[in-house]
Amino acid sequence: GNRMLYAYRAQAEYLIEEGALPEQIDRVIYDFGFPMGPCAMGDLAGLDVGYLIRQHRNKTLTTQARYSSTVADRIYEMGRFGQKNGKGWYQYQEGSRKPIADPEITSLIEAVSAEKGITRRDISDQEILERCIYAHINEGAKILEEGIATRPSDIDLVWVHGYGYPVGRGGPMFHADLIGVGKIYAAIKKLHEAHPDMPAPAPLLEELATTGKSFADLTK
Repeated sequence: GNRMLYAYRAQAEYLIEEGALPEQIDRVIYDFGFPMGPCAMGDLAGLDVGYLIRQHRNKTLTTQARYSSTVADRIYEMGRFGQKNGKGWYQYQEGSRKPIADPEITSLIEAVSAEKGITRRDISDQEILERCIYAHINEGAKILEEGIATRPSDIDLVWVHGYGYPVGRGGPMFHADLIGVGKIYAAIKKLHEAHPDMPAPAPLLEELATTGKSFADLTK
């Protein structure tokens, strides 16, 4: 579950560097059916916790072409830990858990984009949805291919019961079948060509798409 979460969050943070803002990302994910978006979730869990986890993980990971959590690290370094001290990706009024967009974070994001030489652009809700949701479906396909999960439904159960995936969509792998594996494969391929930091389609996803099969066929 966490491995798929990292793939999803990485795209969200890339999108923030490229032109989106936390409130847009979170609105798109909330409208999709999650109880909250990734930035609001980070504030709830504690940005200090997320920072310490990243520091531990970075010791064991191979070098990435592009680090995804620069903004999140800077927010932590500003002493903004989320709901626990009233400021994180958002600001919070005393006694309230309602996230309020903060101009200070907007300025920080714009500064990080400039430092990285990224020209910010208008990003559509559709691109946010596809890059975030399809990225973690793609990671689920890799997990199945590696035998870490035996069945697609195992992944669906983890995400519905552990991560708040919209119950009505049945979980990421079930949802992929509803959309059509071929459609998702084509979209990921196109997104990868336009945005190299969007992972290429997983081999299993490509195999299912080119043979006209679905994830459900893996359990038959």
